[in-house]
Amino acid sequence: MNWGVLFATFGLVFPAELPDKTFISCVVMSSRYRPGPVWVGGAAALVLQAGTAVLAGRLLVLLPQTAVHSVVAALFILGAAFLLFVPERKEEEKGLREAQPKEGDEPEETPQIGWWKPMFSTFGILVLAEFGDLTQILIANLAAHFRATWPVFIGASLAFILVSGLAVASGRFILRVVPLGVVRRISGLLLLGMGIYTLVGLI
Repeated sequence: MNWGVLFATFGLVFPAELPDKTFISCVVMSSRYRPGPVWVGGAAALVLQAGTAVLAGRLLVLLPQTAVHSVVAALFILGAAFLLFVPERKEEEKGLREAQPKEGDEPEETPQIGWWKPMFSTFGILVLAEFGDLTQILIANLAAHFRATWPVFIGASLAFILVSGLAVASGRFILRVVPLGVVRRISGLLLLGMGIYTLVGLI
C-alpha cells in the first residue's frame, strides 16, 4: 500500500468535495430524514462513484504517456478554474435542486419510513449528482497520475465518507461558520498546483 498516494488523494478530494453540490444535497436530505440512513446511502453512492472514477483513470494509463499527462494536466487546470471562478452559490443551488422532494414524496420522515426509503433516496440522488462531477474527474486523474488503484480508491472513499458524515452531522452549522468560497479557492489552488506539476513533468 502506497500511503503517500492514499494521503495525497484524501488531501485533494476532501476539500474539493466540501463545497460541492453533493455536500449540500446531504445537508438537505438530513433535514428531512434521520441522519443514519442518509449517511449510509450517501457514503455508498460516493464510494461507488470513486470506484468508477478509479477504473476510468486506470484505463487512461493504456494511452501513450505524453497524451495521458497532457489530458491529466488539462483536467487539473480546468478543475482549478471551475473552483476558482464558479461562485459557490451555484453549487449550493444545484445541491438544493437535487435534494428537493419530488411530487408525492413525504415532506418529512414518519416513523413508518424507517431506514430503507431515506437510504435509497439519498443513494439515488447522489449517484446521479456525482456522475461526471469535478471530484470524480479528479479521482480519475489521480489514478492515472499515480498509476495506483487501491491507494487512490481508499483515499477518495475515506474523504467521501467523512464529507458525507460531516454534512449529515453538522452540515448546517458548517455552512454558517465556514466560508465555502474560501474552501473552493484553496481547493482550486491545490488542483492548479497539481496541473502545473504535471505540465512540468512533460518538459
